[in-house]
Amino acid sequence: MKRMIWVGIGIAVGVVAVRKLTKAAHSVTPGGVAERVGGAGAEMKASLKAFWADVSEAKQAKEAELFDAIERGEDLTPLLSDDEEEDRALQGRQY
Repeated sequence: MKRMIWVGIGIAVGVVAVRKLTKAAHSVTPGGVAERVGGAGAEMKASLKAFWADVSEAKQAKEAELFDAIERGEDLTPLLSDDEEEDRALQGRQY
């Protein structure tokens, strides 16, 4: 009975080891590399879409703010100068 238990454990360990080795071997084949690169490309595409949505939203908010100020006949200098000062501060900063 003891031998049967050890044989069962050995078979289970062997199956797990073969599956892991097969998976590792597949990851270095051209097909496996293509799958990883494709997945990374999809993630980058999603990130860029989210970034572009954020930029578009901020642009629309700023445009609305400027159009409202124009309609009210307000001076646009304060609305424009804040952004320019931030841009100059960022340009002088070393990364």
